[in-house]
Amino acid sequence: MLVEDRVKKYLEKIKEEDEKINSFLNLNENAISDARRIDEKVKNSGKKGRLYGYVFGIKSAINVKGMICSAASKVLENYKATYDATVIEKIREEDGVIIGMTNCDEFCAGCSGENSAFGPTANPLDIERVAGGSSSGSAAAVAAGFCDVALGSDTGGSIRNPSSFCGVVGVKPSYGLVSRYGLMDLAMSLDQIGPITKNVEDAALVLDVIKGKDERDSISFDSEKIEIKEINHLKIGVIDIMNIDERIISLIRKRLSEIKEKFKWDVINIKLNYIDLAVQTYYLLVYAEFFSATRRYDGRRFGRKIEDFAGEEVLRRIFGGSEITKAEFKGQYYQKALAVKEIIKKEFEESFKKVDCIIIPTCPKLPWKIGEKANFSLEEIYAFDALTIPANLAEICAISIPIGKVENIPIGMQIMCGKKEESKMFSISKKVEDFISKEN
Repeated sequence: MLVEDRVKKYLEKIKEEDEKINSFLNLNENAISDARRIDEKVKNSGKKGRLYGYVFGIKSAINVKGMICSAASKVLENYKATYDATVIEKIREEDGVIIGMTNCDEFCAGCSGENSAFGPTANPLDIERVAGGSSSGSAAAVAAGFCDVALGSDTGGSIRNPSSFCGVVGVKPSYGLVSRYGLMDLAMSLDQIGPITKNVEDAALVLDVIKGKDERDSISFDSEKIEIKEINHLKIGVIDIMNIDERIISLIRKRLSEIKEKFKWDVINIKLNYIDLAVQTYYLLVYAEFFSATRRYDGRRFGRKIEDFAGEEVLRRIFGGSEITKAEFKGQYYQKALAVKEIIKKEFEESFKKVDCIIIPTCPKLPWKIGEKANFSLEEIYAFDALTIPANLAEICAISIPIGKVENIPIGMQIMCGKKEESKMFSISKKVEDFISKEN
């Protein structure tokens, strides 16, 4: 099928079905002409880019030239990006087509998709429930069949959390593997752009395209080609974790038992002494770095003044960051959080000398119903990312893959590998994915 026909098919489906899901904020008015141009180029040259045929949704916090990149906020609701983020340049170079900008929690601050200034994203598999966040629209768009792939950004689970809730594959790359140039980041020391797809193979392909050193992002680095390889004997690390829905942990244990028996992999209990400090450490970093990043939204250069137009969660993080970065504290809270981050990072590095991967649930509980957030304390809401935050602090790679359902809601299994070990992570994930699909 020509890309033009694929785009037309997706646009029609979005028009018919997205009103009840709210996964897209803006559609690319040039999507059909972009696709037609690519089809003509391929016809004339006989050469296809690696992403030919793939139609992308892009989280509204990633700059796409000429499109509204609002970060789902009234602050930037009329902001048209003047340039492409590095990841967008790479997608276009390989003949990928951008179909539109997806919904998200405002400025990526949230874990449910309810904090968008333009309404919550509904879960396509149960529209009464949240889609997860902050990359809610990206995960929902893929799950609903509105595009082939979507890009999200992950600060502490913002790709993996909604991917788990929506039953799709979501990847948080190693810190620095993908350039952040063009991303409106929530926290500079944690954020990574990554793909959300329908299967592991597509995720590996897209990540291999968008990865790499970028002179415009000082922490980015070059890496070997990401490939799915044949793997044999493995050592899987598991961790005892409290406060997880028993139905979720039971499903994870069942799947672990099945793959252990099928592939003869070793399952090893490992202990991480400082993982319980992850949530507290994470939010100190996020509050401080987000406060610093939002000083550019002063209403003078572009957009509106953030304090005048942002929603409750964004303001909470701004004011919290303002307090902990006051001169009288001399950065002591932020510096202490960075020190704990290094301890957690080293603890994971030591663990990966003993095991090939660590497998845990992606989310500790099922997604709640839209509007029920008031029934939870702030601590309970923040704890929804307790299982995903450690990978960001440790700077490692992590993926969420669907492994079954509870109450007809998808459950994600999180597979974590060491920094720069994406090929190993995808190889393990593909093996598990294939086994589960055959079992089902």
